[in-house]
Parts: sequence; structure tokens; C-alpha cells
Amino acid sequence: LFTPHFVSKHSLSSASFSSFIILSHPQSVQKCSLFNTGSNSWCELSLSLPRVLSSPLSSNLLSSSNGLLCFSIPRSSCFVVYNLLAKSLRRVNFPTCLFDYESLTLVSTDNGFKLFVLSSAGSSNQALVYSSTVCSWRRFEGSTQILSESCHQKGVFYNGCLFFTTLEPFHVVYFHLESGRWEGSTAVLPRDLTFVRVVSDGYQKLYLIAGVGTSGISRSIKIWELGKDEDQGVDYWVEVETLPEMVCRKFVSVCYHNYEHVYCFWHQGLICLCCYTWPEMLYFKVSRGTWHWLPK
Repeated sequence: LFTPHFVSKHSLSSASFSSFIILSHPQSVQKCSLFNTGSNSWCELSLSLPRVLSSPLSSNLLSSSNGLLCFSIPRSSCFVVYNLLAKSLRRVNFPTCLFDYESLTLVSTDNGFKLFVLSSAGSSNQALVYSSTVCSWRRFEGSTQILSESCHQKGVFYNGCLFFTTLEPFHVVYFHLESGRWEGSTAVLPRDLTFVRVVSDGYQKLYLIAGVGTSGISRSIKIWELGKDEDQGVDYWVEVETLPEMVCRKFVSVCYHNYEHVYCFWHQGLICLCCYTWPEMLYFKVSRGTWHWLPK
């Protein structure tokens, strides 16, 4: 999406440019539902995937980023990064033949892409990073335990780092993609949280989405934005939005207070909240400060 030809042909000011949310199912790789944010409607699309990706038994869609899709092909011991627009693919061999991993995040930038993989090795986790510019893996030992029971949560790319939230006790931690260093956020989290997620627009802003309540029951859901005191050099969370009460009641009833099923992501100015066990999507339009349900 960052090539000069594509940008000039489909600039954001062009009426022909559309961005989509893709809804996939592991047993239906060839056919996906796309939500067009411009027309506010769903459409069915049969993807013309290469033969190596066409079988639901042989490949799994793991992550997407700016028009790139990342699949795993266990029987071939490789990942495949597929460019949906250019119809081209790149095979990335597993770091080892028998490779057991817990989570993968694809990050595409203006000069290539990176794969971040969290892998179990004995009693500790390892972080591995593949760079398309040098076509090789780097392994970083001694990573903190992040996603032991939150396999649905992927890293959120912001300011050159991947951000994660831990299980209780809640923390926000981040991984430097270049140096391989783990750090914990210095911004103090709000009190009485029942679950925590982060989303980012990729460059300028990082948001915290969390339930607030007691005894594991969310009475409200709020959004905070990460701020920085330049004089003190410290980060802090600024509350920017509260989910309306009636909408909150519906969302938590959908989740049935099982917040491991909740995931969030950023898409074209929208903060989207979803539940893996319910086929509806809630989103917050940041520019207008309004909440909406996507049509079914």
C-alpha cells in the first residue's frame, strides 16, 4: 500500500479509494466477508489465493497489516506473506523445523515488513523477529511472559515498538523491534480494571480500552489516550470516552463477562471492539466521538 504508484492512484482524497475490514474463518479460506467503511456495508469476496494457500487444512490466516496477509503452512514449515493487491507472496521458513509458537504479529512499513513471533522454549518465552529487508530471523532470549493465556491478543505497533497487555495483575509492556529490548510502560493504569486492551493508529496515538468494575464484573467500559509530560518526562493515561450505559450492557452481556474473548483493533479512525463468540462489531469513531454497531 505504500508504493508511490498505488498511493498516487488511490490517494485518500480519491473517491475510488476504499478500505476494508476482512472477516475470515479458518474453515473458509477462499471466501471472506469484507466490510466497506465507505459504503457502510458488507460484501462477499472470493479470494483468488495461490494453490499453496487454498486448502483450509493446510494453511491458517494468522495476521494482516495494510493489505498484507500472513498465513502459516505447518506441513511446509513456513509462513507465507501474501500481497492481496499485487498477487505476490513471500515464503518465510520457520526458524527451526519443529517450531512451536504462541502468537504472531505482522507489521508492514514503508520499506518492508516484519514478523514478530512469541515462542515457548522450556520454562521461558523467546521473541523472534523476521525482517524482509535482510531476509533473516533474530532471536531474543529472556523475554517476559506476555500472552500465556491470551492467544488471541496480538502486538500493537506504535512508535517502533509492539505493545501488549498482561493478564492480572494488569500491565502494559512493549518490545523494541530493533533492539529486542522489553520495557514496562511507566504510565500508571486506572484503578478497578476488569480487562485491558490497547490499540494504536500506528504512529501518533496509543489508546487503552478497559472495563471498570469490581469482582471481575465490568460496570463501564472506558477509553484512555496516552499522554506525555515533556517537562517531567513521564507518561500518563487521559480518559477520553465512556461507552454509553445501554451499549455497555449489551456488550458485556454478549461477552458474559468472559473478557478473554474480547479483542480490539484500529481501522481508519475507528476503535473497534469485538467478541470472538458473537458476530457483531462495536466501534468508536474518534473524530466525532460517537459509538456505532456495524450492521450484521
